[in-house]
Amino acid sequence: MKVLVIGAGNMGSGFVKQLSAAGHQVSVTARNMAKAQAVAQPYGAKAVPAAGSADAVDAVVLATGYEQAVDALRGVGKVQGKPVIDITNPLTADYMGLTVGHSTSAAEQIAQAVPGVELVKGFNTLFAQVLAAGSTLNGQKVTVFLASDGERAKQTARTLAESMGFAVVDAGGLKNARYLEPLAGLNIYLGYGAGLGTGIAPTWIGKN
Repeated sequence: MKVLVIGAGNMGSGFVKQLSAAGHQVSVTARNMAKAQAVAQPYGAKAVPAAGSADAVDAVVLATGYEQAVDALRGVGKVQGKPVIDITNPLTADYMGLTVGHSTSAAEQIAQAVPGVELVKGFNTLFAQVLAAGSTLNGQKVTVFLASDGERAKQTARTLAESMGFAVVDAGGLKNARYLEPLAGLNIYLGYGAGLGTGIAPTWIGKN
């Protein structure tokens, strides 16, 4: 599958690594092209300018901060009708709280701001260190939760997640991002606030 990763931070780098290892054709774009090239080069991926970078791909991974997400998505060309995996969390400056919640979510706000995208909330509950290390943690498959109103988009995200070795739980419609984003907030608190470290990820024991 042809996949565009928007963002060259720790999560973007993890996606480039794991998607490339799974055999996908990966391109990456970022505000800092030198950083995008540094992320792409070790894994045989391609660093590309933002303009038009989404036009010929099958799926997009939105791996920016929440505040930059809408502008970043608008800047990559044709995203309407394409599966877009939103990994963002609307975190406060100290990472210990959320700026959006209860009656909406970051995912819903992004979908509203960029009409026509087939948005899937997913991977937002994983630490970058877990993503970079692979799909198993303490001998168990790491679980990815996917929420979307588009079944085709959700299936595309599932295919990508499973190709990287992750277990997948269908988390229902996009509205349920209102639950997944606080779950990510709890994970961040446990990892950093409670000092448990980043080698943790929410899991789901049962049939996947």
